[in-house]
Amino acid sequence: MNTSSFKYFTKSLIVVTILVHIISGNLLAQSKNPSPLHFPTPKNIDNMLFYIQRDPNINTAIYAINYQENGKIDKSNPIKTYWIRYAEKGEKKDLNYMQRKFAYGIESKTLNNDEFEFQFVSYKKLPLTLKKVDSDQKYHVFVNVNQKKIQVEKIFVRIEGGSFWLPNVKYAEVTGIDASSNKTITERMLLK
Repeated sequence: MNTSSFKYFTKSLIVVTILVHIISGNLLAQSKNPSPLHFPTPKNIDNMLFYIQRDPNINTAIYAINYQENGKIDKSNPIKTYWIRYAEKGEKKDLNYMQRKFAYGIESKTLNNDEFEFQFVSYKKLPLTLKKVDSDQKYHVFVNVNQKKIQVEKIFVRIEGGSFWLPNVKYAEVTGIDASSNKTITERMLLK
């Protein structure tokens, strides 16, 4: 994935996020520089794959395995996404229609029994893979960033100022496990 593609994805995600907050009436007052914010780390989340955090607030989008009642993954909808609204006492809340269809939702297709390809609805040029890993027999998400294969744990988008409609995105980071070294890695994309 090149920097230009990631830059477009990040800016699209931010603009859509702002629009969704306006439409849903959940936009909180934003200062000129809302960060540094203290972002909580989601803990004890059943079947969580990864999460997304971004300025201007600490609410967190969770991406988790969608198991059916029989304990098998739902192949038509393998990942469920919802909010943990830390800014609202940690309330768990489903994505609304606009968020699912234009920002944080995903589209997926089955590659084989234990492997799926998906992308965010807000940016379809960033393919991610959901697959069961032999070493722990659990599902994990992988993405290639800067020619490195990363098992994704979190994505963070940093905003510093800018206008309401065109926020100044300073960078985006993907944090996870480097598949080649098995060490924690954070790949930062500077967006100018």
